[in-house]
Amino acid sequence: MNSNTAIDENVLIRAGDAVLEGNLKVPESAKGIVLFAHGSGRSRHSPRNKYVAQIIREHGLGTLLFDLLTADEERVDRATRHLRFDISLLASRLKAAARWVQNRELTKHLSLGFFSSSTGGGAALVAAAQMGSDVCAVVSRGGRPDLAGDALGRVASPVLLIVGELDEQVIALNKYAMQQMNCRNELRIVPGATHLFEEPGTLEMAARLAADWFRDHLSERADAARNRG
Repeated sequence: MNSNTAIDENVLIRAGDAVLEGNLKVPESAKGIVLFAHGSGRSRHSPRNKYVAQIIREHGLGTLLFDLLTADEERVDRATRHLRFDISLLASRLKAAARWVQNRELTKHLSLGFFSSSTGGGAALVAAAQMGSDVCAVVSRGGRPDLAGDALGRVASPVLLIVGELDEQVIALNKYAMQQMNCRNELRIVPGATHLFEEPGTLEMAARLAADWFRDHLSERADAARNRG
């Protein structure tokens, strides 16, 4: 098997004492891979995440959908709602998944990107700040980047923030986060969309905005590495 081989497999990722379940799909000749970070729920089974992942793969990139919380933790979080706001924990889990990708023979050559939503938006930016140049791009859809706190000023990756036009509170929080960042960042507002992008056509628009952002920035890194080689 070589770097041009397509991958489609269910995987287990160790993150400290936890084992996280995920689904890894990489099309042939992919230049990068996007890791999905959602703060709660069975992220890898989310119809919205699966739809966005499909659009990203159509743009020639791989995807890793995985659960930031174990099944036991999710049961606790459904009752308490506190783990989804444990940004440090979620960021550490995302970093563990990123290192897992970097250490696998079939994926270690791929440029990394993070796609996030909800409180995962804060976790993705904390992880990106800690991983520096290893992360080529971050996208947050309806996310809470403000939860990254002081880490916002240390993010070096290009960041795209996507928010629904009718999600006014989250728009304000995203604008606040933009003011704290020193990296390249953009805010794109999807017309007619509420927080979950359930309105016809709105999720597709968000997915294509994300896929274009990742294709441009992850391919740019891969092309630069090839030219150096």
